[in-house]
Amino acid sequence: MNVPKVTYFLGANSPDGFYSLYSELIPVEQASHIYIIKGGAGCGKSTLMRQVASQLEAQGETVEYICCSGDPDSLDAVVFPNLGAAMVDGTAPHVVEPKYPGLVEEYVNLGKTYNREGLQTIRETILSCMQGYQEHYQRAYRCLNATAEILTDMRSMVLTTELKQKLQKRGKGIGAKELKDKKTGETGTVRQRFLDAITHKGPIVCWDTVFAQCPRIYELVDGYGLAHEVLSELLADGLKKGYSLVACPDPMFPEQIKHLLIPELGLAFVTTQNKGEDGLESYRTIYLDHMIDAELLAQNKARLRFARKVSGALVEEAVVSLVQAKEMHDGLEKNYNPFVDFSMVSTVADRIVGELLSQRVRN
Repeated sequence: MNVPKVTYFLGANSPDGFYSLYSELIPVEQASHIYIIKGGAGCGKSTLMRQVASQLEAQGETVEYICCSGDPDSLDAVVFPNLGAAMVDGTAPHVVEPKYPGLVEEYVNLGKTYNREGLQTIRETILSCMQGYQEHYQRAYRCLNATAEILTDMRSMVLTTELKQKLQKRGKGIGAKELKDKKTGETGTVRQRFLDAITHKGPIVCWDTVFAQCPRIYELVDGYGLAHEVLSELLADGLKKGYSLVACPDPMFPEQIKHLLIPELGLAFVTTQNKGEDGLESYRTIYLDHMIDAELLAQNKARLRFARKVSGALVEEAVVSLVQAKEMHDGLEKNYNPFVDFSMVSTVADRIVGELLSQRVRN
């Protein structure tokens, strides 16, 4: 039986470029060890993290996987919450630098796995592969920026003051029903994680993460960007009542909440555009679009239909550019791989696993 893994993103391809939440990887002051991995293309950063994660899972440790929004099959970080430890790719665009070097953070230099002499023989090939890579990303971001403008216009057409009040009231009502006062006197905590991302595979959502932590799912069916009004009320209520929450921003509008998870209650509030998206089975379904003034929708029907069509086409164009960037990156890694000593990666993995397990024994 395959147990769903807890997988998030900490970076997103957004309308304003790469949006980073890497400062929220793990509370540094409470961490025992954070390994910051440095190294270029194909040197084994993701491989190293997978090896360490696999070995620690085999030892019964819980692992949170942080995928790359550029390539969701690759890892940008792994978190070991019970050990207070993490590993993270510290190279651009998600540059991570130590706050307490030597005390908490440690650099792991995988650049030493390269065979520099061998790489000189393909120097011109590597230089050629590097050209144009960022241009594809910039085009993707321009497409997403145009999409955001259209979606903002759509939202402003339907989100009247009256509707906003109705949505907030709905959020407060759900909170009163589902979030009982813990009476601890302590304020809750919130972590930010992206649950979805716009990738070279298209827009994807880590539904397995929801299934692994939250058997009860409220599905907010929302075609106009209204869910934030409901979720912000639930977030405020959950914090007030002392819960630990995971707030998942919208990659298109990182200042807005798209999903909210409360693992300690096994409860999630997720946003979809269509009921049962990706086979999602919900505990409760709330159709936010049904709360919009019907006359207002009718008046703007043609304009809204056109906006939806154009925004969808722009996202598709963004994905095409991300595919092209991925192809260039794959070509770069393919050229580097023969000149990487992966046995060194395995040696480093074994060393890190040993350090973390010995720390577990001491504690």
